[in-house]
Amino acid sequence: MSQLSDKVKELAKAYAPETVQVRRHIHANPELSFEEHNTAAYVKQVLESYGLQPQPMAETGLVALIKGRNPEKKTIALRADLDALPIVEANEVAYKSKNEGVMHACGHDVHTSSLLGTARILQELREEFEGTVKLVFQPGEEKFPGGASIMIKEGVLQNPAPAGIIGQHVFPMLAAGKVGFRAGMYMASADEIYITVKGKGGHAAMPEQNVDPVLISAHLIVALQQIVSRHASPKVPTVLSFGKVEARGATNVIPNEVKIEGTFRTMHEAWRKEAHQKIKKLAESLCESMGGSCEIDIKNGYPFLQNDPALTEKARAAAEAYLGTENVVDLDLWMGAEDFAYYSQEVPACFYRLGTRNEERGIISGVHTPTFDIDEVALETSIGLMAWVALQELHS
Repeated sequence: MSQLSDKVKELAKAYAPETVQVRRHIHANPELSFEEHNTAAYVKQVLESYGLQPQPMAETGLVALIKGRNPEKKTIALRADLDALPIVEANEVAYKSKNEGVMHACGHDVHTSSLLGTARILQELREEFEGTVKLVFQPGEEKFPGGASIMIKEGVLQNPAPAGIIGQHVFPMLAAGKVGFRAGMYMASADEIYITVKGKGGHAAMPEQNVDPVLISAHLIVALQQIVSRHASPKVPTVLSFGKVEARGATNVIPNEVKIEGTFRTMHEAWRKEAHQKIKKLAESLCESMGGSCEIDIKNGYPFLQNDPALTEKARAAAEAYLGTENVVDLDLWMGAEDFAYYSQEVPACFYRLGTRNEERGIISGVHTPTFDIDEVALETSIGLMAWVALQELHS
């Protein structure tokens, strides 16, 4: 196996420059969730140049198979996401986004280019392994209901059915060249909360004649934090945050209604359902007690993401052998959400983190920011490691 590892490292080094160029092309031409038509066409072209036959799925998604010897023996799936975010890029780089207001600020350009580089390595080494590698390029990770859920409904986990699925995500808090793993529960579920607080608007100088939905909303936002502080178990990570409050009044006008939007995240399904009911009950009773009313809609979003212990430990051992134990770290629980979680609910899954940080070069911005970028040294690590992990899984 050491000889095969050396081959993978040689190919990763050889194909890293091409992967960088692929990543820069995708970064410069970002597309929003479920609009990734040009991105999918480009990925299809690259895969075909490797001798593969990608098939469309979920309109802007693709699936391709790399068949080794005895392809029916075992299948492992590798996943990347294609979509970008509605962010204006602030980086002044040669590969800056050409689509104003759209940016690969979450690293999906890295994920896609990395899986293409991995595909090229595995396609070249297809006589070195038994089984099949299923390449999954999915749309719409950033937008509800999540491209993963659509891909699953359309049969991405069938024909052939993978024994497991592996994905990775950029991690700007970790230096390039390093990766992180966590077995078991890793990422939270994510639900969207929409509340319309209704009152009676009027002149702000005569509040006694009105039912002030702004005041009610202020009390409501504070009161709802009790769901976390007084009802959630300390053993169950829980977050309730409100990021948008819209009251279309004025300095001297109390509006008729206020709209509030937020997110609820946790890592326990029973508590998730219970909390939804508590949020609704508290909101309705508080608004009524202050003379108003409310409409509340809680949309179930992505489920929690759980890394299969056996698959994750094997992947971690493969990473330690390939990169050295000093370059593999333990990850903490993460309250962010990922639609890769849908796959983890269906088959054994491993979702790990790829370090992309370089403090000396000032590459330190977090994801979902206008200045996010990566140290492209991480791409050689990425394509080689994912290929090696897949090969180790097929050999087991």
